[in-house]
Amino acid sequence: MSRATLVALSACEVLEAFKNGSLTPNDYLVACLEQISRFNPKINALAAIDAERAVSEASLATSRWQAGTPIGPLDGLPIGVKDLQDTKGLLTTHGSTRALSNVPDKDLPMVARLRAAGAIILAKTNVPELGAGGNSRNPVWGATGNPFDPNLTAGGSSGGSAAALAAELLPLCTGSDTGGSLRLPAGLCGVVGFRPSVDVIAHPTRPLGWSGISVLGPMARTMDDLILMLNVCQGSDPDDPLTTSDATDRFSSLHEVKLGDLRVGFSEDFGGAPVDPAIRQTFRSRVEILRLHVGECRPVDLNLGEMDRTFDVLRAESFVTAFAEQLSSTPDAFGPHIESNVALGLSMSLADRAWAHAEQTKILRKFNALMKDFDVVLLPTAPVPPFRWTESHPSEIDGQDMDIYYRWLALNYRGSLMGGPAITVPAGRDPHDMPFGLQMLGPIRGDEALLGVAKAVETLFAASPETARPRPDLENVKPSSVDLRSIVTNPPISTKNARPEKSSLRTAV
Repeated sequence: MSRATLVALSACEVLEAFKNGSLTPNDYLVACLEQISRFNPKINALAAIDAERAVSEASLATSRWQAGTPIGPLDGLPIGVKDLQDTKGLLTTHGSTRALSNVPDKDLPMVARLRAAGAIILAKTNVPELGAGGNSRNPVWGATGNPFDPNLTAGGSSGGSAAALAAELLPLCTGSDTGGSLRLPAGLCGVVGFRPSVDVIAHPTRPLGWSGISVLGPMARTMDDLILMLNVCQGSDPDDPLTTSDATDRFSSLHEVKLGDLRVGFSEDFGGAPVDPAIRQTFRSRVEILRLHVGECRPVDLNLGEMDRTFDVLRAESFVTAFAEQLSSTPDAFGPHIESNVALGLSMSLADRAWAHAEQTKILRKFNALMKDFDVVLLPTAPVPPFRWTESHPSEIDGQDMDIYYRWLALNYRGSLMGGPAITVPAGRDPHDMPFGLQMLGPIRGDEALLGVAKAVETLFAASPETARPRPDLENVKPSSVDLRSIVTNPPISTKNARPEKSSLRTAV
């Protein structure tokens, strides 16, 4: 098979080919490296890359498959890991100049699970500085462009992962999500991003261990690939008190969902968040398609309380915990988003924090009451089409000014407040010919059910060119008119020469 054919295979198809001997990990890695060499310069999705170690590991995996003794369900599959997540022996910068020589001596538990399952950690994927924002650009690696138009943003903070998947550089990537960092970039790039419930994947590096606003999760091009990865990643850790005991194969046998049995609610704006008219119209058209196939489909009022202020407080307290002390000693080492989050947190009182946690509880209980009547709630994923990556964020949406740089993410972060599962699946293109993502919220601890619904919707949408997952024309897409590396101030040192050290940075995504 040609390189283009190989990299277009799903992860499940690649692994099946490894099993039946029609493809080896060696040959597949070569195809991925060629794809990266050709197209990563156009989009800048990948940060540090360890090709030398990957080649060695692929050779070992090839021998194991030929002997019929793979070490795990992902043996020999190259993947990308978000550059906020520690990878043993591979440069992990968090997109910050303070971590230019940070080569961790151990993996984040989620990464360790993937490695133990046989995955090859080939590359780190690009992020905003310290994960702050919905546009993946930083002073270490530069910006990530959207594979459909490198002049436009791929979203964030898991933008590098989403872009790498859409450009078929890698078959699976990791992500994380506080205010939409798994869902938003997946929606803007035409792939799948899943924010699991807080108890599913251990996250022992949260600055505040008892706060479940930030989660880790998988990203993929298809639901089958995502579920394969999720089943490997899920599990508990004693340093994350919010996770539950490990459940082997929890997601491997999802119940088949019949669309005709579904009770579907939908909201264009999650209780009044501003949304571009073109996005509203695209969302309505997707709802109308689903309406023909589901048992019930009706609008739902998601005005659940003071969601924006609640998120402001919860996010700010994490940033104060993670960065306030370092910011006070070395203020020039941090960008304006970190500074603004910390300043916001320092302006708040204990009474503000108490109010926010009480309000979050009320929001959760209102949502629980609402979900007694629905199996799933549909929303747009992004309120606007992708904008130019040179802009930090939209300054206004549909005539409404954004009072802080992350306010445009309200369609995502309002859903984070309940702690339940949320997913975005590709649903064709918007009127600007860019990917459109359909977001779905499920009931608390209803991860398996939501994944089943998403799989059924993916199958329905795949049957029509109007709603099928879009693929970028990488051969003909033009590079960004502004150099994606133009904002780099300190090029990272070579990973071969980097001395292992532990970074003092703590990331509040």
